[in-house]
Order: sequence, then structure tokens, then C-alpha cells
Amino acid sequence: MNQENKKLGRGLASLFSSSDNNFAKDNLKHLNISSIMPNKEQPRKKFDSSELEELTASIKAQGILQPIVVRKKSENLYEIVAGERRWRAAQSAGLHEVPTIVKQLSDLEVIQAALIENLQRENLNPVEEARAYKNILENKEVTPESLSKIIGKSRSHISNTVRLLELNNQILEYIEEGRLSMGHARTLIGVPNALELAKEIIDKKLSVRDIEKSTSKYKKSRPNKKNLKDPNIIDLEKELSEKIGLKTSIQFNDQGSSGSITLYYSDLDQLDDLMKRLKR
Repeated sequence: MNQENKKLGRGLASLFSSSDNNFAKDNLKHLNISSIMPNKEQPRKKFDSSELEELTASIKAQGILQPIVVRKKSENLYEIVAGERRWRAAQSAGLHEVPTIVKQLSDLEVIQAALIENLQRENLNPVEEARAYKNILENKEVTPESLSKIIGKSRSHISNTVRLLELNNQILEYIEEGRLSMGHARTLIGVPNALELAKEIIDKKLSVRDIEKSTSKYKKSRPNKKNLKDPNIIDLEKELSEKIGLKTSIQFNDQGSSGSITLYYSDLDQLDDLMKRLKR
């Protein structure tokens, strides 16, 4: 498990355990599949059909190896906290009962748990991720700082992701379909002709640097701009640093078409660990 997933795992563990000893109240149960309902706040809205077919075949052959996490909504109704994909595949496999772990969680904890589970599996597209962050941050109990600690993502990553929702709905669809990258989308925020540029990116297969040049006139001017690094690059540096556990610097040449990535280590042990990971 990499460093980022370890952070996410700790965040999920903190949701599933608390001072009121929720674990002692948990029950492993085999529930009728018809008594389980999906979570309407589930951040993941699109499920890949081929992946579901593979999981369905696996469940037919081996059963469900990991229980579905649910919480009780009423006497005979349970809501999914984590494992909707398994629940869907179990239905396709024709199962009548599924193994579940019943937990006592608040509405906010359910949303957070579903978000972390999807981030661990890298199942969310950027738009789903943005909507999930926005949904959680609308709750007054959660601040950007506390959310950052729970999910193991930087505050800048969260804020930049949420800003995607400022874009035209058509552009958001392009992102969800994978036709526009996160980098492309960031450059279009605050640009008046963003939709036109988005279509041009797709048609001409333009790079992020190409679009940055054409949209720079719409960005706020800063003093000594030549010596300041693009905020998108700074965010990428932070994400990469968190991913590998080392300070990182990304530099472009004057034309912006190529550049370098520098990794900083503080001792020989870090260098040795880095070399082993690169060789793998």
C-alpha cells in the first residue's frame, strides 16, 4: 500500500471506530439483498459495465469475499456505506443473500466513508470527486483542514478540484467521459470562451501548455509573474510530494514544451528507498 492509501486507510478507520465503541455494536449478518438500498449520496455515479461483469463472474465462482458495509435505516431496510459495486454484482449473479457488516454511522460519516472507499480504489472521475468534496464541505462540521486530514489529500487539491464545478455542464461531461484531463479543465476555469476551447482541445488534441498560453490573458496578473510558478504546477508538486514522500520540484523550459522533475532526499536511506522504487 502506498503512502497516500495509508493516509486514506487511517481516515476510514477513524470513521469506523469512535469513543462510543461502535465496533462492539457491529454485527456481521447475511441480509436479503432486497432489504439493502444504495446510498443516494454515493459519489460514484458511473459503474463500468465490463468491470461489473468481471466481478459478477468472480462472485458466481467464489462468492463475496469482502462483506458489504451497511447501516440500519428502518426495521427491514439497510443503506450501503461501502460496497455498492459488490451489491450490484451480487444482484447480477443471482444471489439472494449477501454478507454485511452493520455499523452505526451518522449521515456525514456515511458520505465520508463512501468518498474514501472510492478514492482508495481510484474509481472516481474528477467531477464526481469535486461534487463529493462540495457535498461534504457544505456541512458546517467539516472544514477544508479536517477533510484534508480525513482523506489524505492536500487543501489545494481539494479546493482546485471543487473549482471544476464552476465550468459549463458540457465541459464537465467531457471530463467525466475522459475526453478532457484534469489539467486541461483547470486551465479553462474563469475563461469566457471555455466551451469553445474545450471542443478545440478535443478536436486538435492540444496540450495543457498550449491552452495555458491562449488563456493566460484571462488570468489575474501578479507582480513579478515571470518569477512565480504556475499554481497548477505548484499543486502538481504537492500531489507528487505526498505520493512519494519527498520534496519535489517541476520546471519547464522557456517554451513550456519540456522540462524536468527534481526529487530532494535528506539522507542516504531516502535515496536508497527511492532507487529501489524506481527500479521496480
